[in-house]
Amino acid sequence: MMIIMTSNCNPTYSGVDDLLELLTKSKSLHILMVMDRKDKPVRFTDLKKLVDSSSTTISRRLKELEAHGLVTRNVIGDAGNVSEYSITKDTKSLSPILQSLFDWVDDRIKQ
Repeated sequence: MMIIMTSNCNPTYSGVDDLLELLTKSKSLHILMVMDRKDKPVRFTDLKKLVDSSSTTISRRLKELEAHGLVTRNVIGDAGNVSEYSITKDTKSLSPILQSLFDWVDDRIKQ
């Protein structure tokens, strides 16, 4: 007798898993929170200082966040050596959720 299993799992769970996997990578949430609070484009060098991380980590996270549509990159000037990053409308809609998560952790730390 062969048993065939079918999946009744809502595909949204997979999307949530993918988002959480991205956001839990080193500095991803920190980058998004800093950019959201700035409420204006942030240059790479400024972001590196604000997040206090290596260029490699910041660069990797920004590329991943950009690939997932959470961050946009704008190259400034003709030389192309200066970039500004902004959060997208999708990320802005996540802002209250991210802030709530931050507040929840902060409350637990204070207990």
